[in-house]
Amino acid sequence: MHIPDGFVSPSVAVVTGVASVAAVSISLGRSQAAFGVRRAPILGLTTAFIFAAQMVNFPVAGGTSGHLLGGTLAAIVLGSPWAGMLCIATVLIIQAVLFADGGITALGANILNMAVIGVWVGWILTQTLQRLFGGSKRRLPLAAGIAGTMSVVVAAIACAIELALSGTAPPLLVLPSMTGVHILIGVGEGLITGSVLAYLANARPDLLPGEQQQFRGWLMPVVSIFLVAGVLSLVASAFPDGLEKVAEDMGFINLAENVRVSVPTPLADYGIEGLGQIGTSIAGLIGSGFCFAVAFGLAKVVKPNNA
Repeated sequence: MHIPDGFVSPSVAVVTGVASVAAVSISLGRSQAAFGVRRAPILGLTTAFIFAAQMVNFPVAGGTSGHLLGGTLAAIVLGSPWAGMLCIATVLIIQAVLFADGGITALGANILNMAVIGVWVGWILTQTLQRLFGGSKRRLPLAAGIAGTMSVVVAAIACAIELALSGTAPPLLVLPSMTGVHILIGVGEGLITGSVLAYLANARPDLLPGEQQQFRGWLMPVVSIFLVAGVLSLVASAFPDGLEKVAEDMGFINLAENVRVSVPTPLADYGIEGLGQIGTSIAGLIGSGFCFAVAFGLAKVVKPNNA
């Protein structure tokens, strides 16, 4: 789903960039109502976990892979779609700048698709399904799992529209192709989202909003992040992701090589030259730590004045 440089036209890049800057700016203000000192670690840990989880591609049919987008999960754990937007936008910016994952020129499109559309579709559908299920907290993992699946599909459709508007691919071909492959990826998103929320509800309810318990410690979430970023990332599927597979099949994958804007970084492509798999683990841990630090700092900045 991460659009590289060259896939979207300058006009689409500018429009989506302006829209994303506006959306993130609004979310900074609106998140003040959701965060106090107690919630700052939760934003940091959630952002670090989603960064780590996005390193773990899982295989789907047809030699394609996908990974967690995390918009629905972030919004539910943080109790606010505004905070969820900040979480996913932070991940995407760090991925683009430090790891050359997603184009710098396409950063606005990626934030719009995943941090805005993905988060809000997941949040609204979860709230709607929860009401249909009678408001039972036991049904939250199911509601969020279904919503997570649909959020990936809608984000993929938005991506396909941007590609069509850019003249990168014919709309009648790219829309069904992107939708079809991301339905399968969305199922994985839903299963992961529901499973994580079910686990948190049973083992660590203090990490979920609306609970009165004090934050019960860092060990479990930090160990989980380290295991995902440092170990599970090593067994990630090598198959191309949904967008990359569609680009290969439709013949526009070379556009990513013709136009590439990047910041010089030793962590490009989630590795460190000469270190092999150890470099991947180190890069994942560095990225997770950086995501935590930035998100934790944001939570301190946007906290209410009376927090």
